[in-house]
Order: sequence, then C-alpha cells, then structure tokens
Amino acid sequence: MSLAVLNQRFRRFWQPRRGLAIAEACLIGVVAALSAVFLKFGSGWLGTWRVHTSHVFPVWFVLPAVGVTFGFLAGFLVERFAPEASGSGIPQVKASLANVPIKLSWRVAGVKFISAIIALGSGITLGRQGPTVQLGAGLAAGMSRLVPTSPDHRRQMIAAGAGAGLAAAFNAPIAGVLFIVEELLQDLSGMTLGTAIIASFIGGVISRLLGGGNLTLNLQSSSYSSSFSIPEIPFFLLLGVLAGLLGALFNRGLIASIKFYRGLHISLPLRVALAGLVSGIIMAILPAYFRDNTGLREQIITGNANASWAAIAFVAQFILTLIAFGSGAPGGIFAPSLILGSTLGYLVGVGESNLLGGGSPTTYALAGMGGFFSAVSKVPITAIVIVFEMTTDFNLVLPLMIVSVTSYLVADKVVPGSLYDKLLFINGITINRQASSEGILTQLTAKQVMQERVETLEAETTLEEAMQAFARSHHRGFPVVEEGKLVGIVTQSDLLKIGSRNLANDIPLKEIMTSSPVTVSPTHNLSNVLYLLDRYKISRLPVLQGRRLIGIITRADIIRAEADHLNCKNASSGPQPEPSYIVYQTRSPCIGRGKLLVPIANPETAATLLEMAFSIARDRHYEIECIQVILVSRHSSPSETTVRTAKSRRLLRQAEVMAKKWEIPLHTQIRAAHDAAQAILETINEQHIDILLMGWKGNTSTPGKIFGNVVDTLIKQATCDLLLVKLAASVETPWRQKDKETRRQGGQGGQGGQHKKISPSSPLSPLSPLSPSSPPPPLPHSPTPHFNSWLVPMAGGPNALLAIKLLPALVTLGKDPKIRLTRVFKPSELKPDMTILEQSIRQLIRRRKLSSTVTAEPVKAESVSEGIINLVKTERYDVVVLGASQEGLLQQAVKGNIPEAIASNVESTVILVRGAIKS
Repeated sequence: MSLAVLNQRFRRFWQPRRGLAIAEACLIGVVAALSAVFLKFGSGWLGTWRVHTSHVFPVWFVLPAVGVTFGFLAGFLVERFAPEASGSGIPQVKASLANVPIKLSWRVAGVKFISAIIALGSGITLGRQGPTVQLGAGLAAGMSRLVPTSPDHRRQMIAAGAGAGLAAAFNAPIAGVLFIVEELLQDLSGMTLGTAIIASFIGGVISRLLGGGNLTLNLQSSSYSSSFSIPEIPFFLLLGVLAGLLGALFNRGLIASIKFYRGLHISLPLRVALAGLVSGIIMAILPAYFRDNTGLREQIITGNANASWAAIAFVAQFILTLIAFGSGAPGGIFAPSLILGSTLGYLVGVGESNLLGGGSPTTYALAGMGGFFSAVSKVPITAIVIVFEMTTDFNLVLPLMIVSVTSYLVADKVVPGSLYDKLLFINGITINRQASSEGILTQLTAKQVMQERVETLEAETTLEEAMQAFARSHHRGFPVVEEGKLVGIVTQSDLLKIGSRNLANDIPLKEIMTSSPVTVSPTHNLSNVLYLLDRYKISRLPVLQGRRLIGIITRADIIRAEADHLNCKNASSGPQPEPSYIVYQTRSPCIGRGKLLVPIANPETAATLLEMAFSIARDRHYEIECIQVILVSRHSSPSETTVRTAKSRRLLRQAEVMAKKWEIPLHTQIRAAHDAAQAILETINEQHIDILLMGWKGNTSTPGKIFGNVVDTLIKQATCDLLLVKLAASVETPWRQKDKETRRQGGQGGQGGQHKKISPSSPLSPLSPLSPSSPPPPLPHSPTPHFNSWLVPMAGGPNALLAIKLLPALVTLGKDPKIRLTRVFKPSELKPDMTILEQSIRQLIRRRKLSSTVTAEPVKAESVSEGIINLVKTERYDVVVLGASQEGLLQQAVKGNIPEAIASNVESTVILVRGAIKS
C-alpha cells in the first residue's frame, strides 16, 4: 500500500464525523456547565464575604477598599495574561466565529474564570452570563485543538460551547441555542444546530442539577399569578417603547463610558480599580439592600417593593453598570439588563394598576425583563425564550412578545445595529456580512480591485526598449504616458502586428500604440468593468481619476476578487491598529499628473529634502504632499488626543513659501498617530502617491533593523517609488548658509563677540514666512558646492533605470554637475562589460537632453560596497545614487547589506532608489 493511500485514509479517519461531533458536543456541555457552576459559587461566596464584612467594619471604608483592590487585581490578571478576556467576552466570541484572528483558548478561559470571580466579588454591577459564554467558547476552542479538524468544525464547537455557557448561566437550554443562531453564528446548518442543541441541553441540565442558575425564579412559593387582558395592551406597548428608548440610551452610554475611560490614558488595572472604587462609594451611600443584586431583582419581581424603591434601583443600576462596563472589567450586561427591565416593568405595572385597578406588577416586571434585554442585545427571540424558560408560564408569552418586539423595533430605529458589532468596531474590528455571490460584481468597485502600482512606458520609448520591457515583465500590456498623462496603451498583440512591417528599432511608441484607450473611473463597479472588457475584447483597463492614471484592472483581478469572496477572505478583518488622524491640512489646486510625498521631521534637513522634491516635481509636473507626523501615546486614541501643532505648522509654512516661488502645487497635512510609518502608508494609499522622498539619519540603534523601524517598514510596504536620502553632514541649504553669513557679519560688528539678533520676520529666518517683497529661495541652479559631482553605480536592474530617470531633475541642485556612471567588476575579469553603462548614457543624453558632463568608467574591487566606498573617499564625490530593490535594501546575507553599508560608511550624500512594489 502506497504512502499516499495511507495518508488519504488517515485524513479521512480524522475528519469530523457526526459521531465525533456529537461526543465532543456532549463533553463541551459538561465542561461548560461545571465552569458556570463554579463561577456562580465563587463570585457568590466572594460577594457574600464583601457584604458581611461591610456589616462588621465601616461600610464607607470596606466597599471602596474592596472595590479598588479586587478591581486592580482582576484588571492586572487580564492585562498580564490574556487581554482577550476583558469585558463581557461575547464580542470576542462573535469575532472569532466570524474568522477574525482573536485568541480563544484554555488560557483565555482560565484567566476569564478567575478574573470574573474577583471582579464580580468586588461589587461592580456586572453579570456573570457574558463571561460564562466566553468561558464555554474558550474551553471548547481548547478542546477542539486536541483533534485535527476542519476550521468549520472548530467554529461549530466554539458556538456549541458559547451556547452551553449561556444555557448553564440562565438554566435555559433553548435560549442558548437561539442566541447562537440569532446573534453569534447566524448559521442554521444541521451540524451546527445539532451540536448546539446537545451542548446547550447538557449544560442546562447539569447546571440545574448542581444549582448553578441564580436566575431561576421561585415564583411558585410566592403569590405570583400572571394576568393579561385586552385593555392592558396599550400599557405593554408603552412598556415596549420605554424599554426601547432607555435600552438605546443604555447602549450609547456603554459606548460613551468606554471612550471616557480610554480618554483617561491609564492602564486596564487602574481603570477597573477606579470603577471598583466609584462603585464602592456609591454602594456605601445607598441603602443596604442594594448591595445584593439577586435579592433586589427577586424582591421587585415578587412585588415586595414599592415604586420609589424601584425607581431608585433603576437609576442606580443604570449608572453603576455604565461605570463598571466601560472600564473593561470582566463582566457582562445580561444580568444588569434584566434588573433594569424588571424595575422599569414594575413601575409601569404599578401605574397601570393605579389607573385601571387590575393587572399584576409582577407580570409587567417579567415582560420588562425581556423587553430591556431585547433592546440592549437586539435578540428579541432569545429574550422571550429566556424569561419563558425561567417562569415556565404560557400566559406570559403574549405580553413578552408584545414588549420584546416593540422594544427591539424602537431601539433599532434609534440606535441601529448590534451592540457587540459596535464594541468590536471601537477595538478596530469590523465584521462585514458576506454578500451574495450574484451581487459581488455590483458591490465591488474598480478602486477596490485594481492594481494601484502600474508599470508604464513613455511615449518616446523606442520599439527596442519596449520589447526589452516586455521581456523583463510578465505583463502583456503597458499604459503609455506623456508628461504624466495617459495617451495610449501598447500590448504584445500590437508588437506582433508590426513585426512584419520591418520598422526601425528606434521608432517611438507613440507611433505604434493604441491611442485613446478605453478607460474606467475608480467608482465603476465590476459589472461595468466586465461589460467593457467583453465589449471591446480586451484584457485590461486603465483606471483614471480625472486625467491621472491611478491603477489598472484586469480579468485576473476580477477573478481573484471573486475567489477571495468565496473563500470568505473579505468576510471580516482582523484587529487593525487605530488609524492616524488629520489635525491640520491645506490643499492646493490639483493638476492630476502625479504626486510626490515628503515627510519632514528634522528642521535641519527639511529644506534640502524639499529642494530635491521640488526639483523632481517640476521635472515631472507633479504635485507635492508634505506631511508632519505627531506621535501620541499607545494608550490614547489619535482622534481624541490634544496635540500642539505650532512647530509643525512652522515647518509646513516654509514648504508653502518654497512651493509658491517654484509655482508647484503643495498640499500639507499634520497627522496624529501611534506609528509614523503607519501614518505615511495611510497617506500613500489615500492620496495615490507616486514617489515617496524621505530622509535617513545614516544609522540605527534598533536591534534587528537595517535602517530603523520606520524606514524598514516603508521599504517593505510602501507601494510607490521610494527615495531614501542620507544627507552629508556638511550639506547646508542656501538659506542656512546666508543665515550663518549674516550671523558672522553681525558678530564681527558687535561688541564682546555678540551675534546680531535676527528678528522672526527677517527674510533670513528659515522658519518664518516670507513677505511678498522678501527675496525668493534660491533656484536649483544656484551655486551649491555639495551637489556638483555625482556617482551612479549601475547593475542593470529596474531600479537603476529609475535612478537614471530621476537623475536629470536631481542634478539641477548643483552648479555644472558632473556625473560618473560606474560598474564594479572583480579583478579576475579580463574585460568588463560596458553595455549597461553605454545604454544609460544614451538614455540620459537622448531622452532627457541632459547638458551635464557624463562619463562611464568601471572600477575593480572584490565587493560592490568596498569598491564604491573606496571610490567615493578617493574621488570625493558629493552624491552617490544607488538603485536597490526591496529585497536588496533589507537583505542581510553573508556579505551584508550593500546599500546600508555604503550609506553608513561615506560622508557624502547618498540617495537610495527603490522602484514601486508590483501588485
């Protein structure tokens, strides 16, 4: 028997068969029930100890002290060992079931169990039902890892564990199943429903046998009797409306509470400790019977409370729950919702009894429980079944249905959407409902699917160069541009058609390309794109925004989008870092040719980097996007953090003055962000940047990094062309040279060696805005001795060609610049290959009409970095331009990183050029 057959049988044996799934569901039900029982008794014992201690010692000391101590301990356990265990836990389970990579494991379950007992025992007003759901799901996730099964089977087991946890907490097996179907998984497949029913049934039965459900109402021993009559329907409708409105307000309060705590910029243990402290103080002020939530709820339901007592209980529970939940304490809102609903229903029932003289306040209290629960959690069916399973009273079903459905409709109208989805969104997680397969073509746009980085050919490119471009690339066609504007497209079919015409190899592409190509806008949906592809029998379409080429879309891109949809890759997105926030922005008229991004941070080098940027922008007719990034604490939101922008605006005003003199459109922005690289990447994607030009200090102290955290990240992820500039220490902008000259002159003319003071409005101040009468910044052809001699090593790669294209613009920074193209070859080579150098010279002279002196001389050396470094030190070149790929820039092989070695070991200015990353 072959190895392949054995492997196939082994895989078939371990497939999640029905028997295995049933056995696993049974075990999950048992484990979830036991954990729910232990959680109930553990938190109950700790809460009883707290209440008893408050009777022995001063209550104003005991309750706040217990709250702050236990709260800090619970928060520390969560933050230190399992951050996923914070909050109620239901949003995390929902995200995990939606394939978001949120960890669910035995470790998370263990931390949730211990921290929930401590937190609930501290006296904060939260429930244990939400933690029980995450506890069951975490235990099921850990058990499912013991047997190699499919991801779908694992999701089914996690859902079964969550349902079993809820069933055990409420002693309501049917409600556990319905909660899975209605809120968590929204899956009615036979295996999912079957395993959920088994696990929930076993969990509910075991919990009831062991006394694990404190929500079982002993109404038989009281004078309770349900009543319902036709005249009461308006009062039940009123109760539903009130529950919906107050439930929507409650949900908004929960979100506001979370944002408030985050605005404090303190750690999770301190947040939970603060919640415990405030809750303890309030509890100490309230009467003693408010310290027992279970007893409070049952006294209201059984009619042993008065209206004023119920009103105070509602307000107190409302406020205390908001205080506790926003801190991130491990506790849920199911139990507080039921208490709030029961008090609200009791108040309406008392009012109805006083008006009509009939009805039962207890009936209204029970109906209010379901109504408020439905308004908060947006699960009306589950709410009805939970209360029904607790009371087993069929006469209560109709009032429950009226109140729960009405409250759900009102709450969803006021605050649409699920509370758990909103909680996930605050943490950077978005769960998108899977679109129907037939609607995917109308829902996705060209901008969402297109390849943003496009390889183009210029209209003056010769036929021979175009053939070489096709030979180097896997693409079957290239857009043709002229001065940044799309003028045509050339494909392999076009080259084949002209192959028999015996045309000269130096004929430009503009004479053979397909002019006026069919294009689409970014907002075209895929249905329209497919229609155009079929209508004109083509395989690709350029995407234009105005006159600017921002991408290209092919049939393969559409097929890939449909495949990703079928594989649920777009069904959800994992936890994302919080996006940066624009705190200041100026915009100029757009010319639609292209954009160059310049991040500025160091005032000493900003002017020189901007001069380089303006030179390139003028040569290519580009706009410039200038960005300043202000870093904020990881514990605060960029959109909610106050930042000072005075210094940043001063630098940006300098750029605006330069742009006005150069007559180049300049856009500026200041972003608050957790990470500078992330903010720059967001700008590249939002503004469709073509070139990123940024400075580098020349070294890094970050272990494992080549150029540093920010630069390494941008080299890996920035999809546009990238220029990394390390300025020589002696490089000074003409402004700063004049500034020093003026200072020297002032110092010589003053007394005691005092320098002449330059006022902020002086034209010589590099950071102040210039008046219309002040002299303009020097043009790039002004004498600048540090940009006169240029060394460009060549190896024939695409980035070397990009360096050649940028060189004519950059050399205008110097006076009478001289350019040397070189190639390093080993001493063992008898005759170096000069083909690449000769082709580069022809491109510089013919295509760019470069008037500078250009020479091509090879150099002998054992290694590239050694040869270039020695050549720079011997000949004293001002600037070295290196073309390096993404892999080359970050490669750490035996020979080391060549670009980094050269940049770090020469005193000259070094410009590293990396071409755009192909999609």
